[in-house]
Amino acid sequence: MKPLTHLDHHFSTSPQISLEDLAHIKAAGFHSIVCNRPDEEDGGVHPDHRQMEAEATRMGLAFAYVPVTPGRIGPVEIKDFRSAIAGLPGPILGYCRLGIRSRILYERSR
Repeated sequence: MKPLTHLDHHFSTSPQISLEDLAHIKAAGFHSIVCNRPDEEDGGVHPDHRQMEAEATRMGLAFAYVPVTPGRIGPVEIKDFRSAIAGLPGPILGYCRLGIRSRILYERSR
């Protein structure tokens, strides 16, 4: 599993995760995952959000998909992110390619 950045007791970020990482994420005590990486961003190299959501749900983790294009974090994206995490049980792990978009979204949504 990739190294996590803990922003506070409720939210952490990570670079791109894999299906295999989900068991470690659950074991680490997370209850929800937010994907901020658009499916088409990497040309299909990583599992898309539907695959991640299906496996996360199977494992008892909540999942939200709030895709954000790099460099395009504006009021709409922040509002969508805020709405998505408001309904998720914490702690929450947000991920994107490097974890930076997830961190920025969380910080700007507070």
